[in-house]
Amino acid sequence: MAIRLYCFGESGNAYKAALSLELAGLDWEPVFVDFFHSETRKPAFRALNPMGEVPVMVEDEIVLTQSGVIQDYVAETSGKLGWKDAAERREILRWILFDNHKNSGVAGPARFNMNFLPSYKRSDAVNAFLIARHTAAMTVLDRCLEGRDWLVGERPTIADIANCGYLFYEEPFGFDRKDFSNIDAWLDRIAALPGWKHPYELMPGSPADRA
Repeated sequence: MAIRLYCFGESGNAYKAALSLELAGLDWEPVFVDFFHSETRKPAFRALNPMGEVPVMVEDEIVLTQSGVIQDYVAETSGKLGWKDAAERREILRWILFDNHKNSGVAGPARFNMNFLPSYKRSDAVNAFLIARHTAAMTVLDRCLEGRDWLVGERPTIADIANCGYLFYEEPFGFDRKDFSNIDAWLDRIAALPGWKHPYELMPGSPADRA
């Protein structure tokens, strides 16, 4: 039976899991979660994931939540996008934690606040703070990519897929890849990988569907 990934296209965190599954060549299918009509708050979804978040991956009796955990499972079971040794695995984990705290953990709220909240609920001060934090993180990422094709080792890993999760979205959130030459080239390399797809192509749900 195919792996099921509960997701929706606007979710950068779900995109990390979906893209990892796709690039690893695993048999999977998306299950649309209607986030914008509060599906993640309903009892049926909370029974699947008490945290009330996507992504959720289900394979037979295995149920995994949090994108980094799903990515680790994909790499371990497929033998792709992973590590050569324990040292590389720790370095991959370091970059996934960086992404969660400094990259996606800031870009996600900024993008949501700027594009998906009703205008009367938006705060310019909050968004300015988030954009400043994310710009600082992108400066670190750009410097670490200087002279490198990938974040860990000589091949793409789930560290790369984690950190690119929000960076392919077109909705404005204070990030312009052209401001960071190393990130820009790195995103082009990721998009050139066999099987790469844009989040709105890979998962159901997009702003156009709700327009």
